[in-house]
Amino acid sequence: MQQETQVELLKELVELHDTKAPYLSEPWTRVSPERYIDPAVFARERERIFRARPLIAAHVSEIRGAGAYLTRELAGKPLLLVRDESGTVRCFMNVCRHRGAQLVGEASGCKHRFSCPYHAWTWNSSGDLIGVPHEKTGFPGLDREAYRLHEVPCEERAGWVWVSFSADRTIDVAAHLGELDGEFSRLDAESHVIYETSTRDLESNWKILVEGGLEAYHFRVAHRETIAPLFLDNLSSYRCVGQHIRSVLPRSSLPDMAAQPSEDWEINKHANLLYTIFPGSQFLVQEDHFIWIQGVPVSASRTRLRLSTMIPSSEATPEKESYWKRNHALTLYTLDEDFELGEAIQRGLDTGANPHLNFGRFEGALVRFNAMVDEAIS
Repeated sequence: MQQETQVELLKELVELHDTKAPYLSEPWTRVSPERYIDPAVFARERERIFRARPLIAAHVSEIRGAGAYLTRELAGKPLLLVRDESGTVRCFMNVCRHRGAQLVGEASGCKHRFSCPYHAWTWNSSGDLIGVPHEKTGFPGLDREAYRLHEVPCEERAGWVWVSFSADRTIDVAAHLGELDGEFSRLDAESHVIYETSTRDLESNWKILVEGGLEAYHFRVAHRETIAPLFLDNLSSYRCVGQHIRSVLPRSSLPDMAAQPSEDWEINKHANLLYTIFPGSQFLVQEDHFIWIQGVPVSASRTRLRLSTMIPSSEATPEKESYWKRNHALTLYTLDEDFELGEAIQRGLDTGANPHLNFGRFEGALVRFNAMVDEAIS
């Protein structure tokens, strides 16, 4: 992030802290619980959001070297990502073109040939059909070109592998990121590696889980035994950058920072940044690493999360092992506090206890996020 932007964002929070005022939107807002429980709403979200926009499928460190592959499921579609012999990442539906069996069952590995476990039809890493047992007798005149693996457009950008189900041949991640493209690229994700990934299968709507990171109102209560002392009470700010959101969560060191010359201010030393890349990934940026939270909606009331601690590759040393292990554990412990609350909210939505839910004036980022969702599915 540019220094002038850092100073602008921090100065705003210093002024709010000095005046003992939270970052406020004009109205407070009510929303219907139906948006979190209605299968028809979820079906529109899956089709018009998750299948209509670029999604991050993997970090480049997960698929290094020719023949490296991994399997994923996004927007209800099974994917096979592989780096072909020319070094290009390709994405295919993980589906055999003969009878529709799952082509690859392993989560990751290295192969240059992919043979179906059902009848051994075989494809190379470029998606070409290269082997059909008993082809001449069983499939006379078979056009192998017509039975290439079903390819999904993908692009490597800013250290990530992106896919899109709506593009014909190519996708434009830069256009998707818009004004945030340069700032997001400066996270320098390409020089990072995944230290550890943990998964969570949660009985909660995907939007509830995103909302949990967009306000600091809950910190003093929900995180009182963990991170609450590290942050200022109910103080955060946000900016919508196109269809994405950058949130700033100032730490308790902010008042001390304010006494220093502004040219010495560094946002990562005195605040956490949270980038919500619409719709499926959030990035919690801390002083020396960041957390990638990948949300994969499964149904209106179920979401699968992948939580990855991303560290500079130069810091992946035996000497730092215990430090990163503690960081990852603290992240999981803290986020699990949010996830338990998210599941509890989901359980109460269809009880009839609340005809609507409420977003306060200091929860404006939640209002804007839900407005983006509504606009996308309208």
